[in-house]
Amino acid sequence: IDILINNAGIASLNHSILTPGSTVKKVFETNFFGSFFFARECAKVMKNHGGRIVNFSTVAVPMNLDGEMIYASSKSAVEKMTKIMAKELASFNITVNAVGPSPIYTDLIKVVPKDKIQELLDKQAIHRLGTFEDLENVIDFFISDKSNFITGQIIYLGGL
Repeated sequence: IDILINNAGIASLNHSILTPGSTVKKVFETNFFGSFFFARECAKVMKNHGGRIVNFSTVAVPMNLDGEMIYASSKSAVEKMTKIMAKELASFNITVNAVGPSPIYTDLIKVVPKDKIQELLDKQAIHRLGTFEDLENVIDFFISDKSNFITGQIIYLGGL
């Protein structure tokens, strides 16, 4: 294993007081714990020869959007994990970075109300949905030799 593209994500749009505990558990199990366990196990293999780990966050973390407390919190935990693992794994020649996509038309956002998506797009510097190519460009950079000296970074798409 040389590269891990660590893309685990489910979301739940709920007001914090209305969010069931089971939803919190499910979102964190997938988004944080799933990402952590994959990264940890891949790092064990990579430590002998180096590698790249690219985690997935979201622009919902810095935007503090209503109704996304659980989702954004789980991805915030992924961001903190990214920064700490970057320091812990640097001596093994493993870089750990994250990408925070803006909305891209996927199954995850099909259920999000259009007005909620538009609200998010209006807060971005670039007022459009992201594309898979936009995301691919960042990932390609993080896994290339051009980023040998870059670790512990989060790049948000769309501009904040």
